Amino acid sequence: MFAPLEVDEQQYYLKPMNCPFHIAIFKNALHSYRELPLRFAELGTVYRYERSGVLHGLMRVRGFTQDDAHIFCREDQIVEETAEFIKLCRSVHADLGMETAYISLGTRPENRAGTDEFWDKAETLMAEAARAAGTEPVVTEGDGAFYAPKLDFIVKDAIGREWTCGTIQLDYVLPERLDATYIAEDGQKHRPVMLHRAILGSFERFIGIMIENYAGAFPLWLAPTQAVVATITSDADGYAEDVAAKFRAAGLRVETDLRNEKINYKIREHSVAKVPAIAVVGRKEAEEGKVAIRRLGSQAQTIVTVEEAIRILTDEATPPDLKPEAQA
Repeated sequence: MFAPLEVDEQQYYLKPMNCPFHIAIFKNALHSYRELPLRFAELGTVYRYERSGVLHGLMRVRGFTQDDAHIFCREDQIVEETAEFIKLCRSVHADLGMETAYISLGTRPENRAGTDEFWDKAETLMAEAARAAGTEPVVTEGDGAFYAPKLDFIVKDAIGREWTCGTIQLDYVLPERLDATYIAEDGQKHRPVMLHRAILGSFERFIGIMIENYAGAFPLWLAPTQAVVATITSDADGYAEDVAAKFRAAGLRVETDLRNEKINYKIREHSVAKVPAIAVVGRKEAEEGKVAIRRLGSQAQTIVTVEEAIRILTDEATPPDLKPEAQA
């Protein structure tokens, strides 16, 4: 039906990074110093030819998605922008249950672009920004990118392995090489400084680390299935469906278990699946308009009305950064 797509292999490339494209967007218009800092962000898919021996589940892959952003700023804005990002990154990691173990400062590698003067200045400013955010970076000699020193956010998984999740890099080189400029207060063209930053880094790797960190037992707000409504007897099937419908209407991710199995069997099976909450209903609960809530890892049950169950579960289902106290 269609003619085969002809691809010139010499002209077909996979994108290894987003940086040059953000510089191209920046250069698409003339910018004043008053506009800076100017921030561009995207969820960009990139590809790296990792050797087969280092590929490892979700932790290291050849194609991944970055929450990538680039900040174009004046030199006098570097410390404030970097310090604010450090606070933001640590806050997001904490909301997701991943505590930052420490922040490393990767300094100039042996093979690098740019002058020693640029590297001296950039490394000093990154250390100053980390201290302005209330943390002392751990210096990792030679671990910087070829174009910039960097602050990496190191988190640990459930078995103590360290992973880099989140980074900010101070770059004088690419704006120079790709001729990015802005009009300064003196009316002349000046080079902006470029901050490369990502909060999660690789989405795939961060998801893998979170799965291991929680050992699959996600908090209710993060769990794929937040609750299961399980019946004790078939007499409560209709009531279970009604309860599940009310839970779904409240925004909960819920399933029903109406199988002709003993309740202990159902509870055990859903506990193995790491479902955070099981709402048990029988003839008595149906008559009284209640449910018995059983939590993962607990033998106790809390009997409440359906309305109270919805209030409790929807509160837990609200991500930490969306709770009223976080918005204040």
